Amino acid sequence: MSVFDESGAVAHVSPGRSTDVAVVPPVGPPGEGMRRFVGPGVVFALFVGFWYFTHHVLMSDARKFLVPPPHHVLNDAFFTWDIPRGTGGSRTGGGLSRNLEGLWSSTQVAALGLLIAILIGLALATAMSQAKWVENAFYPFLVALQAMPILAFVPLIGALFGFDFWSRVLVCIMIALFPIVANTLFGLISVERGYHELMNLHGASRWTKLRKLQYPAAMPSIFTGLQISAGLSVVGAVVGDFFFRQGEPGIGRLINTYQNSNETEQMYGAVIMSALLGIAVFLGFGILGRRVVSHWHETRNA
Repeated sequence: MSVFDESGAVAHVSPGRSTDVAVVPPVGPPGEGMRRFVGPGVVFALFVGFWYFTHHVLMSDARKFLVPPPHHVLNDAFFTWDIPRGTGGSRTGGGLSRNLEGLWSSTQVAALGLLIAILIGLALATAMSQAKWVENAFYPFLVALQAMPILAFVPLIGALFGFDFWSRVLVCIMIALFPIVANTLFGLISVERGYHELMNLHGASRWTKLRKLQYPAAMPSIFTGLQISAGLSVVGAVVGDFFFRQGEPGIGRLINTYQNSNETEQMYGAVIMSALLGIAVFLGFGILGRRVVSHWHETRNA
């Protein structure tokens, strides 16, 4: 005999033996895993096809160098380890080794900026959820910080902190802070009132409710904010690298250098590397979030 348990799994029960139960996990529709990759694969193929179409059809012969074909970009930026400086006219040097060095520099800036933004954002959102006056005091300025273009702060940051590593980190913090605060605050204050009243009946303190009720309930929102801020921190590292041009060059500075020397293949390769870094950190926090909350929080799997 077969029955269904609460999770939808099939339980096979042998007649006459109530304890002989074998639970079979539910099986999704055939080809469900493949469908997750078909859509992105088709869109990627269309993108590459449009790239080739732009190079061969839309660009004139005199302007084809502005949009090099994808295989040239892959060869110069990913499959060539080192291009000596001065090779090919005005080349400043490049290849995979130099791009990886720039990517590592930007990764350090983005990671440190994101870590500091997480610590500040979680602490600030927690305080705002516990005291309305704290929210009223800080939230308008956080919105203003998010709304103002970061380029407006560049001269001030440079004058106060210089133009090296820590200025780039500060740019990452400023860009990544708001989504963490906004999503964490939303999760903390969105717990149903009935749960608060139930814990009040048991004499729970404010700290106990925060630790055992609000933060667990807010985890999905927190990880959504972390995903957004992780991608934004990479943007901040690249943007900061464009303008704070001291210290070890990052991927943004390489993009600017390649652009000035008309090394379009290297420039496109550096842009792709920065995009891959942003995708990697976004997916990383998504995987971490699913591991943390998937055992108790319902998510949409369709």
